[in-house]
Amino acid sequence: MNQKDEYIIQTLNLTKEYNKGNINIKAVDAVDLKIRRGEIFGLLGPNGAGKTTLIHMLCTILRPTSGTAFVNGFDILKESGKVRKSIGIVFQDPSTDDELTAYENMEFHAMIYDVPVERENILDLLRLVELGERADSFVSTFSGGMRRRLEITRGLLHQPEILFLDEPTLGLDTQTRHKIWEYIREIATERGMTIILTTHYMEEADSICDRIAIIDGGKIKAIGSPAEMKRNLNTYKFIIKLIVNHSGEEFEKELVKSIMRREFGVDITDINITENSANEVVLEIDLKLDDDARKSFDDLLIEALISVKEALKEFENIEISTIDLHKPTLDDVFMHYTGKKLREEKPQPDHYLRMLASRKKSGVIIR
Repeated sequence: MNQKDEYIIQTLNLTKEYNKGNINIKAVDAVDLKIRRGEIFGLLGPNGAGKTTLIHMLCTILRPTSGTAFVNGFDILKESGKVRKSIGIVFQDPSTDDELTAYENMEFHAMIYDVPVERENILDLLRLVELGERADSFVSTFSGGMRRRLEITRGLLHQPEILFLDEPTLGLDTQTRHKIWEYIREIATERGMTIILTTHYMEEADSICDRIAIIDGGKIKAIGSPAEMKRNLNTYKFIIKLIVNHSGEEFEKELVKSIMRREFGVDITDINITENSANEVVLEIDLKLDDDARKSFDDLLIEALISVKEALKEFENIEISTIDLHKPTLDDVFMHYTGKKLREEKPQPDHYLRMLASRKKSGVIIR
């Protein structure tokens, strides 16, 4: 494979099986995946879905049972040394030394891994994440966000083509997370680096990833940009609060009948009515939109809402209090493909990956 191929990572029927007793488990099941050079790519999946095993194989820490992959143009089976020189890994667990300054942490790391680097190069990297003025400060004085920025910066010391980030903002406050996202995007843009990250924050994947893959049961269930994946789900919901003089089962039946008699141009998959109080009810209408070359989704939704309002006009003494539109989110996409919400999952620190990668003879650059 040509090193300058459009796809910096390409897996070919990549499979990893384990035998537990008499049971054969496919942790990664014949995965074919292409990651473009220079993109930020997110891996999302429940615990045990196969994300970690897939990354292990791409980093040459685990050998696949069958299939192979090319990383930066190098075969993970035949050219593992070249693969390792092409990648960097920033782990979820903190790994900086509190008793050293930011500069000393960088310098010590470069010395351990035989990375020739000049002082000015280190300072340039620290400036990249706004730590230049704190180069001589002890890490013990750093906030969690500053430590994370330093760890990411260390991952750039040997100028890898690909940087793996494991839960890069786990445990950080919202403002700090957003700042880390800015740094990640800036690094990818300025240095033309491919970044692969795992995350349990849907907002993170939605904000910074060019594309994401949802993995479950060792298989890729869906892949695409966040916008594409949400649009392809095509599920929307009107949430309408109504002020009414009376409610009850008979009223609700008549309201549903009136709505269903209308021409919508979209499919209504469910209607639900709940009483908030004696004179307020909440009307929820689930819609399924199909691609229509003649009309945009916004036009279809506007027409559907007009039809709903026309149906409500048939009833006296009904006043619309609020109208909200729920559009598909990545949470909805994840639920659709895996049957659960990602925020229900608790990320597990990968101590096994850290243990193996920390062996200098492995050649893997550990952060």
